[in-house]
Amino acid sequence: MRRLTISIDDELADTFDRFMQQKGYQNRSEAFRDLLRGELGRDSVDQGGAHHCVAALSYVYNHHERQLAGRLAQLQHDHHDVTVSTMHAHLDHDNCIETMILRGHTQEVVQFAEALIAEKGVRHGKFNVIPVESETNGRAHPQHHHVHLRPHR
Repeated sequence: MRRLTISIDDELADTFDRFMQQKGYQNRSEAFRDLLRGELGRDSVDQGGAHHCVAALSYVYNHHERQLAGRLAQLQHDHHDVTVSTMHAHLDHDNCIETMILRGHTQEVVQFAEALIAEKGVRHGKFNVIPVESETNGRAHPQHHHVHLRPHR
C-alpha cells in the first residue's frame, strides 16, 4: 500500500469529516479510497475502459400507460443475457417500481438501461454501474462469464 499526503483547506476538511461521520467511516483513508474508487469507476465507464460491469437499475412507471408493461417485459426478454434479476412492487393505484440487477459487457448493459429508461411512460430512472473484471470460465458454456468483484484498473 502506498501512502499519499494531500493538503486541503479547512472548510473542505471539515465538510469531509462530517461526510465521513454521516457515512460511518472509521477513518479518512477508507472514506477517501471509496470516493476515489467511485469516481475512477464512473470515469472508466464514461471513457469506455470498463469492459464488464454489474449494475442496478431502478425505475418508476405508470402501469396504465398503453402497452408499457408489455414493452418493458419484451425489452427484458430481448436482453435476458444481461438481466440477472428483477423485483417489482406496486407503489399506488397508478405507479410501479422495478429494480433490476444487470451484468455483462458494459456497453450492452448501458444501452439496455438507457433504452428502458427512455421508454414512454417510465417516469423516473436511476442507473448505478460498477465496473468489474470478468473472465471466461472455460467450461461447458463458453459464452458464460464469471464476474469477479475487483475494481477495474
